Amino acid sequence: MSLQFASLGSGSRGNATVIRSENALILIDNGFTIKETERRLQQLGHSPQDLSAILVTHEHSDHIKGVAPLARKYQLPVYLTHGTAQYNGISQLHDLHEINLHRPFAVADIEVKPVAVPHDAREPCQFVVSSQNKTLGVLTDLGSITPFVIEQYRLCDALMLECNHDPKMLATGPYPPSLKQRVGGRWGHLSNHQAADLLQNIEIEKLEHLVLCHISEKNNTEALARDSIKTIYGENKTLHLADQEQGLTWLAI
Repeated sequence: MSLQFASLGSGSRGNATVIRSENALILIDNGFTIKETERRLQQLGHSPQDLSAILVTHEHSDHIKGVAPLARKYQLPVYLTHGTAQYNGISQLHDLHEINLHRPFAVADIEVKPVAVPHDAREPCQFVVSSQNKTLGVLTDLGSITPFVIEQYRLCDALMLECNHDPKMLATGPYPPSLKQRVGGRWGHLSNHQAADLLQNIEIEKLEHLVLCHISEKNNTEALARDSIKTIYGENKTLHLADQEQGLTWLAI
């Protein structure tokens, strides 16, 4: 089996990414209730019993609130940084693995490389996963693109990339000034333009799939995100979208 990936949903009301290989099925983050997670997994042909592990990027509720309940019910191992493990309720889990941001680890035949990112959390990271000589980069929830991030994501075969906001919509939108500053700041979320800038610095010819993720429902539109990315990625290439309600069905690398 090739490396495959899908999304249960992506946005401020809940995030979860599913990745499967020949011998493993992993979940990155879970911001959904047990019932909703079960329902969304079933739509992808799986149940929580099929999961090999849950990986957590950071402790914001739209990424972590469903992790402990799911792990507890189905006795799943959880991988996360020491900082993220300080989140209430996580440390009591029976099978907790604290990861080193500078050291790859494996879940069965999937190699996982944690990537430190600038985000307003305790010890946030994102993940680059590989199996069968194919590599998927998952990159959301960061406020700026660092040289280190560019290097880690430069040679991916597929990429799930945050296009959180349009700066003009954010500036004129309903958020209070403090939240606007947080979202648009260096430790917040990527704008459409920042996502496009990243693409200029990686090997986009190598990408078999590009998925736009974590699009704000109040500060962005799918059309604006697609327009910004297509200027760099190319007008005729297929762009996928992981949305809040439907997520994204399986893609194979």
